[in-house]
Amino acid sequence: MDVTAVADYAHTLPNVAYVGNNLFTCSADTQDLIAQKIREHDLNRIVIAACTPRTHEPLFQDTLREAGLNPYLVEMANIRNQNSWVHQKAPEKATAKAKDQVRMAVAKVSLSTPLERLSVDVTQKALVIGGGLAGMQAALSLADQDFPTVLIEKSDRLGGNAWQLERTDFGEPVQPMLAAMIAQVEAHPGIQVLKNSRLKTAVGSVGHFVSQITVGDDTRAVNYGVAVIATGGRESVPDEYLFGQDARIMTHLAFDGFLRSHVQDLQQAKSAVFIQCVGSREPRRPYCSRICCTHTVKNAIKLKTLNPQMRVFVLYRDMRTFGARELLYRQARELGVVFVRFSLATKPRVERLNGELRVQVTDPILNGR
Repeated sequence: MDVTAVADYAHTLPNVAYVGNNLFTCSADTQDLIAQKIREHDLNRIVIAACTPRTHEPLFQDTLREAGLNPYLVEMANIRNQNSWVHQKAPEKATAKAKDQVRMAVAKVSLSTPLERLSVDVTQKALVIGGGLAGMQAALSLADQDFPTVLIEKSDRLGGNAWQLERTDFGEPVQPMLAAMIAQVEAHPGIQVLKNSRLKTAVGSVGHFVSQITVGDDTRAVNYGVAVIATGGRESVPDEYLFGQDARIMTHLAFDGFLRSHVQDLQQAKSAVFIQCVGSREPRRPYCSRICCTHTVKNAIKLKTLNPQMRVFVLYRDMRTFGARELLYRQARELGVVFVRFSLATKPRVERLNGELRVQVTDPILNGR
């Protein structure tokens, strides 16, 4: 758009005492210049015709405050995101639209009145919902800052999904770390742990809430100023590849448990197949969780370590063992794990024939199944 024309137009609007045209309005130097012009021209309202207030309004509010103005006497005309970016092929119309935006902003800020921030009493206590790793860490962080914390967990023990994990991506055992954190939480004088409990109600306003919490057959009220919701996640349950129809077809968490309890069976097994992106990166669930590939590679290495003669295949769409986890991918390749890529159009097929499982996939190199 023609920014100079927009600036010239702003000069003609009612109540406009000064107009400046800057290349980088959000830079520190320009903030100093704005504060200087506010004092020099005795300005009492400011319009910024630039980018989005969503990211930059606090910056200009601070500038007004430093210049002695009420920070709420600034208005932003978003001529970037809402105009120049979306009308690149119509510069003349974009310029006309920018003039309208600036005119509306000037009219609005002319009627603005100073606002003052209010202070409210905040109950110096926290409620953490969920006793998994995230919930326990949140409770510890709050309690270590001397904020009394109530931690509620619906089951009879803390730990959540972490109890189903054996080791981290880099081999550190999870269970000892988990047990140590649970002991730290339960012994912390600033944390009240309520197991077998559920949140029944939550009412109140910012800084002061009251919840009814059931603990077994008992119901008690808890007052708090902030809540952390750490209720955890559930494993995705597939509806393809014969899952649920054969006990040998498992999810990652189920296979982790199988790895711990059936070592001898795995040492005698002949082959294992991992299928990636089951139910994800498709219209129903278009995202990537970013943990499945690493988890698969880690378990593939475990299988080849237990049974070097086992044939282990990983059928994948894109391998995302990010960062240092690429070393795990290299290790798996060196141990003989076979990686076969497929696309949505060539997804694997899982069949059960005469009691045996058979997985068919198109090899993109050999172009055969």
